[in-house]
Amino acid sequence: MARKLTRRTVLRTTGAAALTFGSGLLSAIDGAAAAAPKRGGHLRLGIGGGHSGDSLDPITFADLFMAVLGAGALYSRLTEVDVDGKLIGALAESWQASPDAATWTFELRKGVTFHDGKPFTSADVIASINHHRGPDSKSPIKQIVDPIESMAADGDSRVVIKLKGGNADFPYLLFDYHLCMMPEGAMGKGIGTGGYVLESFEPGVRAVAKRNPNYYRGDARAHFDSIELINFADIAARTNALLSGGVDIISGVDLKTLERLKSVPGIAINEQTGNKHFMFQMITTNDLYKDNNVRMALKYAVDREEMLEKILYGHGMLGNDHPVGPANRYFDRSLEQRAYDPDKAKFHLKQAGLSSLTVDLATSDGAFAGAVDMAVLYQKSAAAAGITVNVDRVPGDGYWKNIWRVRPFCASYSSGRATEDWMLSSSYLSGVPWNATQWSNEAFDKLLIAARTELDDDKRRQMYGEMQRLIRDDCGVIAPLFTNHVEAHSSKLAHGQVGNASEMDSGLMIERWWFA
Repeated sequence: MARKLTRRTVLRTTGAAALTFGSGLLSAIDGAAAAAPKRGGHLRLGIGGGHSGDSLDPITFADLFMAVLGAGALYSRLTEVDVDGKLIGALAESWQASPDAATWTFELRKGVTFHDGKPFTSADVIASINHHRGPDSKSPIKQIVDPIESMAADGDSRVVIKLKGGNADFPYLLFDYHLCMMPEGAMGKGIGTGGYVLESFEPGVRAVAKRNPNYYRGDARAHFDSIELINFADIAARTNALLSGGVDIISGVDLKTLERLKSVPGIAINEQTGNKHFMFQMITTNDLYKDNNVRMALKYAVDREEMLEKILYGHGMLGNDHPVGPANRYFDRSLEQRAYDPDKAKFHLKQAGLSSLTVDLATSDGAFAGAVDMAVLYQKSAAAAGITVNVDRVPGDGYWKNIWRVRPFCASYSSGRATEDWMLSSSYLSGVPWNATQWSNEAFDKLLIAARTELDDDKRRQMYGEMQRLIRDDCGVIAPLFTNHVEAHSSKLAHGQVGNASEMDSGLMIERWWFA
């Protein structure tokens, strides 16, 4: 086991280094590209999104730190989205649907054991999924498992799941990072079948794990001897840790300094186009935001072009106030792009019976890097439309518990999802827990349910296009930007093709990468 590395140690080590780009602080091997994977080494990740309220129960996973540790290292899921976006087996070797896509039979891998030695069986699958079900469930993916009518074990290695209605994308949903497989009777204890066994966990600070000697994928995955995740909410501290050699990879690179970071010897950049998007979210049941004219006025008051230039420095693309992204199959490129238009914003204010508007916008760089700057830019552009935006900068720790879904207007982000149904069902369907805007639209709900069983590709594309339009023109989401996934790492690290379903190689960087 490598020496214990604390966040304090890293910060102390990096203090002398500061942000002296181009000084060659690392003497790594440049160009360590995709050679054959090899085993060994202690991987240190400087990563954001850890919180003091984090736990090992997947129901509580709400940010990048726990998604990468939990779903990417400790636990396994039934299915996986591969680097080409195709669905492949993980703990499920194969699956078969009935003609109406309402009954799914999963064949499980045999001979798999949990970290405590208990064999993985169909009973564990049913218990793990039931962990998210029930009328009192607080699970953020309750909407994914609610359509399940029944589950039955057919022996130890087969599970039959019957849905209340057909869903051609159902196996994709099982890749959600909350749907981790755990032993029956030991939910949320950190005991999984994943490539790493937990050694220590300090919520919001760090976690250490060692390689699982009985990993069911053998030598094909999980190449590091041990891993260590260190939470860095501050982006500058995260960058300094990488530059000084205190960590091997960092998430969420500061785009302001990306070009200079690229020039540092021994540092490599991983950049992927994806579905991650930044948002300002309004709770549509709040008295101020009930009127769609107010919501539309706030949408037209955003100068997206300026945000793309000054927040993303071109590393992304304009958003159109809906969550379906360029990496999604049915992304509607024909939908007219919303542009900054103070006159239209004033028109909608007038329709709402207002000559001016004052709103409080809660934001924090703990929500996403650049959230405060984005709010300040919005403040400036909205003023031209007669809208006063009071930027309320709040602490990052506890943001997702105390601010998101609580404050009527706040900054937020989503990593996006591999399929449209997954994205829209988890965050836009009426009444689901992660519908942060509390938006409800009957026409949208009907289309979403109908699209699940529509087999005609053209009709399905048309339906998802209409849903994007409904969200753009009616929902309480302002989504000005899709951002690329940008990570920086020591060039001692090597990898094959990188997935873009979400950040950090679809959350599986720990499994797929290795030291050259």
